[in-house]
Amino acid sequence: MFIRIVLVILLLAAIFGGIFGWKQHTAAQMAQMQAGGPPPAVIAAAEARVEQWQAQIQVVGSLTAAAGIEVTSEVGGQIASIQFQSGQTVAQGDLLLALDDDTDQAQLKGLLAERSLAQLKFDRAAKLVRDKSVSKSDYDEARATLDNADAQVAAQQALIEKKRIRAPFAGRLGIRRVDLGEYLTPGAPIVPLEQLDPIYVDFTLPERELARIATGQGVEVKVQAYPGQAFDGTIEAIDPGVQVGSRSFRVRARLGNADQRLRPGMFADVRVILPTEDAVVTVPDTAISYAPYGNSVYLIVDKDGKLSVERRQIETGRTRDGRVAVLSGLAAGERVVSAGANKLRNGQAVTLDAKPAPGERAEQGKDATGKDA
Repeated sequence: MFIRIVLVILLLAAIFGGIFGWKQHTAAQMAQMQAGGPPPAVIAAAEARVEQWQAQIQVVGSLTAAAGIEVTSEVGGQIASIQFQSGQTVAQGDLLLALDDDTDQAQLKGLLAERSLAQLKFDRAAKLVRDKSVSKSDYDEARATLDNADAQVAAQQALIEKKRIRAPFAGRLGIRRVDLGEYLTPGAPIVPLEQLDPIYVDFTLPERELARIATGQGVEVKVQAYPGQAFDGTIEAIDPGVQVGSRSFRVRARLGNADQRLRPGMFADVRVILPTEDAVVTVPDTAISYAPYGNSVYLIVDKDGKLSVERRQIETGRTRDGRVAVLSGLAAGERVVSAGANKLRNGQAVTLDAKPAPGERAEQGKDATGKDA
């Protein structure tokens, strides 16, 4: 019995001694880590560099068809035939729709008969007036009767032709608004018709830009339907005056649209290309911390081979292709933190990641022409 008690005491002493020793070891390691400070934060670096940026003005606008209408009828009548399909491409003069004209055709036959009679009377009067068998007034009356008959026939033919609705210009039709047999009232919409090639983009600029804008300048347009793709065009017209309320003026640029991918009403991101180039200092947009009181970057400082960061206020300008122009506060050649800045504080030690930031990797994957390698 005594031996068992001794064994139990020894076993418990061994267990508690192991636990105590492990805690002492862990505490010593933590004390050592605290004495040496936290490990340096791992960050990606990018160098501020000078780039030649084509000067441009960036605004928003809307795409507008070169010509766009709702096809309507000048006269009323019952629809006798529909000669088009929704979404069809048509040429100028193509027949779209015909209204019932049976009554009008019958009236035309009566008017043609009256004109024939007036023609016979006029021919007879013209022959007799040469022989002085009728008076000049009778001849003039016959002439007036013939002219009136001609006018009535022409008016009736014009009315019949108006009941054949044709495309006023070439373009693409939309969804038809009418059905066969329906009574069409004057002015009722039949189908939208849009001329899509070329297409225009309309936008406004503040009056301070008036001196830098001229017809023939190039524009670059991007739309949400085709991300990453730009459409080139040229400025075609500029409003002669400035709007008093907004102190801005309207500009229209022309774009080629042979494949008809651009459609009227699309929201457009427009860049007006100016003829000058600017040398600007740029950094990746991921390197900038934006704040209401001012934008800043973490500058990488090398002191005796040890890297640390220093927060620096900067003034930013234009953005382009993932890079931001720095107007002041940073010089070309200085290195900034391009990834991992959210975990830093001023004066903190850092170590560089072996890989650059994602934006820098994308740039390194391109050749000298800017295309993917």
